[in-house]
Amino acid sequence: MGNNLDALTTIFTEFYYWVTVVIMFLIHVGFCVYEVGSSRRRNHLHTLMKNTMLIPLVTVTFFFFGWWIYWAFPNGPFIYRGEGILWDAAAPNAPWSETMGTNIGDRITGVFWAAFLLFSWTAASIVSGSVIERIQSGAFWIIAVMIGSVTWIIDAAWGWHPEGWMVKLLGYHDAYASGVIHAIAGGTALGVLIVLGPRLGKFRTDGSPRDIPPHNPWLVTVGLFLIYTGFWGFYAACNVPIISPETIGGQITGATWTATNIYLAPTTLSAITFNFLMSLSGGLMAAYVISRGDAFWTYSGGLAGIIAASAGNDLYHPIQSMLIGALGAIIAYKMHIWVERRFQIDDAVGAVAVHGYAGFAGLVIAGFVLWGQPASPFEGYAIINPLGMFVGALIMFGVLGFLPGFAMAAVLNSFGLLRVSRKVELEGLDFASDEGYRAALDDIRSAEQAMLKT
Repeated sequence: MGNNLDALTTIFTEFYYWVTVVIMFLIHVGFCVYEVGSSRRRNHLHTLMKNTMLIPLVTVTFFFFGWWIYWAFPNGPFIYRGEGILWDAAAPNAPWSETMGTNIGDRITGVFWAAFLLFSWTAASIVSGSVIERIQSGAFWIIAVMIGSVTWIIDAAWGWHPEGWMVKLLGYHDAYASGVIHAIAGGTALGVLIVLGPRLGKFRTDGSPRDIPPHNPWLVTVGLFLIYTGFWGFYAACNVPIISPETIGGQITGATWTATNIYLAPTTLSAITFNFLMSLSGGLMAAYVISRGDAFWTYSGGLAGIIAASAGNDLYHPIQSMLIGALGAIIAYKMHIWVERRFQIDDAVGAVAVHGYAGFAGLVIAGFVLWGQPASPFEGYAIINPLGMFVGALIMFGVLGFLPGFAMAAVLNSFGLLRVSRKVELEGLDFASDEGYRAALDDIRSAEQAMLKT
């Protein structure tokens, strides 16, 4: 009976994660649609290809070293009690391991790896939207690999892994990735944007910003609703669907097989369904009011609401989730406007605000609202507290987000590899990236000149 139950549990878990990966794929369909809707016609092809090619590049690099990092570096290394790299835990997740292939004896590694891979794509795609219409494709792909296969998975090892030093020492709790994915991506985008500079014509000579409205509001709407839909899979993938207390040493309360969050603490899909929808609703309503019905910011505010509440959406009451979602949307909108005007930062889709500022705020808010709650079901870990969550937010947004993004952009810029030329930006990046299209235009001009001569 035990063997049959174990087999059913394994097969169910395999299928569960496979389904979450399929649903999360819609996030990237949504990003493509959303960014095309936000960009101008002459940049559509470049925007699509930039987002599309991050998928194979991050996938391959995540297979070779990104996944190994998660299992190897929960201690920092050497931050937690002087302990270093967890070589034994990481070995089964190295690319040459039997479990990282078509091993029918291991039904879980592939789908669990894929769920984390889709998180990696998400982190890279968040940066993509902020830099549209002026970044070189190659530069973006290097940055995508950096965040998708290195920096975000380091922060996952520190703040998401059940053995992560931030969970143990700081009481860091981020069940659905306010910081682990969103704050780090927003911080990275901000670092890149400072070096990259604004789009031509974005700011007047007096420094005031011009509005560059979305090319197609319909596509923006559809894109963001696809992202909302994919976020359901994202939330589900942050859970372990079923586990026995014995599996984690009998340290959780009770003896019933249960679903857990990423820290192996009991939770349910019912709980996160309540809180996902309430935080989305709070964000949408608040953004509609604060932006005076602006469609772009209303939809973006819904996403900011989910992100702000995500850190504690396994523990919040639904009304708390709604209020935190509303506050996150207001913070994202107000911070975007202030930073744009004060520092002339051109974040084309508000990605730094929606993901970075809302994610940072969500971590800080969780520190106060959940103060005293256990960060993990394991004994000896710090409790959730305001200082630990604030320090965690600084690490996610600043240390692992902003600093690497700024440094990588500065290096690329020093070699002239970051930004397209003024001529290319004015003509449109599609003209520079599609030789066939340019050749066709030359043929049309030649034909027109021949007709004029006759």
